Amino acid sequence: MKLTKTQLKYLRNLAHKLKPVVWLGQQGLTDNVLAEIEAALLHHELIKIKVRLDDRELRDSIIDDICTRTRSENIQKIGNILCLYRRKKKDSVITLPK
Repeated sequence: MKLTKTQLKYLRNLAHKLKPVVWLGQQGLTDNVLAEIEAALLHHELIKIKVRLDDRELRDSIIDDICTRTRSENIQKIGNILCLYRRKKKDSVITLPK
């Protein structure tokens, strides 16, 4: 799903007040962490993840891997915080502007 600039701005505004629901540590991206991200996306649509890794290249590759494996959109990445969005197929909570 390709989001417009207006939709990205709207989602960033919504994500601003959110707290991270998943913390990713030195163990990296495990199946359990991926399952938690999936569950959070199914429930919330828009989530924050805290990625606590020192290596920037590794952190960026893990973020790309998360987006690919969960089929979600990277809304914003600031430092260690990542905002993800994936629209629900039914009963979507967030209505995006055109």
